[in-house]
Amino acid sequence: MPKMSEREKLADLVAKRDKIADEIETAQKRVRERYAAIVVAMPVEEIGEREFREALGLVLKLGGAAAVGALKAAPPKS
Repeated sequence: MPKMSEREKLADLVAKRDKIADEIETAQKRVRERYAAIVVAMPVEEIGEREFREALGLVLKLGGAAAVGALKAAPPKS
């Protein structure tokens, strides 16, 4: 098997990178669709869209485990 030229090697690497990028995008889409199905099953209409977006943003910023711990420690809704 002849050795690949630098140009061929680069073209091969670019093709692999593009394939991996597509696989990442597909995996992200599947995870987001699964999480979206969870939201569909929740009574999110009980809070405003602004509050929902802010709460979700803070959960993502803080991280899952830390956010769950903080929410469990919060006083119950009155």
